[in-house]
Amino acid sequence: MARFFSIPAWCLIDTKTPTTERLDPELPAAVSLEAVLAGIEYRGTNAYTHALTLLEKNAKHVVYARSPNDLPALLRTADQLITFTRRNPGEHALVRRCQCGARYAVPMSLVRPVTIRCENCKRIIDLDPTHDPGEFKDSETEVSDEDLGRKGLAEFFREAMARGWPVLVTAN
Repeated sequence: MARFFSIPAWCLIDTKTPTTERLDPELPAAVSLEAVLAGIEYRGTNAYTHALTLLEKNAKHVVYARSPNDLPALLRTADQLITFTRRNPGEHALVRRCQCGARYAVPMSLVRPVTIRCENCKRIIDLDPTHDPGEFKDSETEVSDEDLGRKGLAEFFREAMARGWPVLVTAN
């Protein structure tokens, strides 16, 4: 498993002088970097696969991208992360199960008190959000965490490049 971080460029040269300056991406704890970078490219290859390939050469940490040569490629990767988040936002829905096991999902924008008849067993299902809210759940929390991770990683890449700091990858 890989993890990104960024430090000032002089820290790579002068390793004896400790620094407290460090930039880390804000990723939700429940989501992996592999899931955040799924479908994202960096220099024509999968961004996560590229990070793992670099880590195979050096077990401690290795430079993933450095300004100015890698600036356009890393900013394109950040743009891909944001574009992917906008393209696949998902819609939050509340899910209700009938006694027979059939699932009925209602988009959050349409949630209102209503009853429907189950297509399988013909029982009446109460979709009133004020009754028994324990049966309702947010069905898109995983997608939301991945989107938050993508946004956080895109901001991290942009901030590191704006500061002129190299982005490093390390193994957890």
